[in-house]
Amino acid sequence: MTRKPPKVRVHAPRLAREQRVDEILVAARDVFCEKGYEGTAVAEIAERLGIVEGTIYKYFATKRELLLKMLEYWYEQIFGDYTRDLEGVRGHRERLRLLVWRHLRTVRDWPLLCRLMFREVRTESDYRGTALHAMNRRYTQLLMDVIAEGQAAQVFRADLPLPLLRDLVYGGIEHCTWNYIVETAAAGNRSGAENAVGGRGKGRSALDVDVLADQITAIVCDGIERPGRAAQRSDAEQLRRIAARLDAWQPTHTREAP
Repeated sequence: MTRKPPKVRVHAPRLAREQRVDEILVAARDVFCEKGYEGTAVAEIAERLGIVEGTIYKYFATKRELLLKMLEYWYEQIFGDYTRDLEGVRGHRERLRLLVWRHLRTVRDWPLLCRLMFREVRTESDYRGTALHAMNRRYTQLLMDVIAEGQAAQVFRADLPLPLLRDLVYGGIEHCTWNYIVETAAAGNRSGAENAVGGRGKGRSALDVDVLADQITAIVCDGIERPGRAAQRSDAEQLRRIAARLDAWQPTHTREAP
């Protein structure tokens, strides 16, 4: 009787610490999005990378720490885009709309990460005081800074507290996009979580980022503008339309001088 040779286990190649951490965070993102925090096993994340479970615990003490670090990694990716885009926009209303539009696009493009943040991280008692909590405060501070600049320029009313306006904007966005987030998660579960990380919702909860950004910006800005600003904007818009019509008008014949 011939004995079968022992099965040789193929080990993942040794990587530099930073590269290994990045790979773990990406794999963790995929599994957390597909299965949620409670449904995710660290062993499954390790299996996707071809490493043993203990390797992950060399870098992250607990599954909860891994979740928080994964979300920090995501925040770092989107932060640079926001600040860079703001630098190229002039006008207080336009800058506010950009932040609203970018936040809506983040929800549209990363609904399952948003679900993790909204439902499984932010509501827990260990969230406050974490690095992720500090990053989220910096993120929402961008909106308050834009409104404060508008108040200093006497474009927006100065008698409204900035934290209240921040909560109205981000709380309103979360509320009106929640059906989209939930239905996207359900669709991902039905399809075996294919394209779960960046999947977009379909059907009645499809998210029209441009239209919704315009509507939210109009509600907020029209409500916080100083009295008389709306009339000034209307007059300026009318003048711009007249100028545009004049620029577009070209006579078909030119009278020659005698």
